[in-house]
Amino acid sequence: MSAFAGERIAKVMARAGVCSRRDAERLIAEGRVTMNGKPLTSAAVNVTAKDTIVVDGKPLPRAEETRLWRYHKPAGLVVSARDPQGRLTVFDKLREQLPRVVSIGRLDINTEGLLLLTNDGALARFLELPASGWIRRYRVRAYGRPLPEALEKLSGGAVIDGVRYGPVEASIERVQGGNCWLTIAIREGKNREVKRICEHLGLQVNRLIRTSFGPFQLGELPRGGIEEVPPKVLKASIGPKFFEAGNADRRGKIQRP
Repeated sequence: MSAFAGERIAKVMARAGVCSRRDAERLIAEGRVTMNGKPLTSAAVNVTAKDTIVVDGKPLPRAEETRLWRYHKPAGLVVSARDPQGRLTVFDKLREQLPRVVSIGRLDINTEGLLLLTNDGALARFLELPASGWIRRYRVRAYGRPLPEALEKLSGGAVIDGVRYGPVEASIERVQGGNCWLTIAIREGKNREVKRICEHLGLQVNRLIRTSFGPFQLGELPRGGIEEVPPKVLKASIGPKFFEAGNADRRGKIQRP
């Protein structure tokens, strides 16, 4: 098994990509997991690199290397592991193309563009944090035309319905009939942030496309296309802080339920 010291068995199993923590507990309760040759009866067990874990007769695999994919999400897909309304999800669409992954942030069902997917839950949390300061850029088509001074004012942030939003970069790309195309950049990525900002400006959004997330660009990736970020590019883009040895010990792999 992989070199993790003193961690709960369910966490280690999830990190190795075998299953989620909840499913690990179920497998243990069903007597399908052994530790050093003896069946486990409880998930309240810590394991180390010296322990041998077997699940359904197979040795626990080593945790996978951190991987990242760029996906050009089409409108109409839900970014959720399961949808109560039974709508098609991103994970349904990509189930045959990818290993177990989690999305880095979310896009609304009608929002298109760049969605990052990873097999590493800690990487997702690291990139989602506002403290990381990574800019998310969008192209927005909306009905109406905002005043230039209103766009400039957004650079100092805004309070909308009691919610404080950080600095926003916004500019008019072009006017097309009754619509305008805007370029908007945010750092926080709060729920429906871009749409709420546009509504605050008196605009009605009718198309929203995310074009970049930090250094990762949508580029020419076709709609519905998926492409892995090369490991060297990933490490160079993220920087050494995440990949240092101390961080590696706490990374958790995510299973798509």
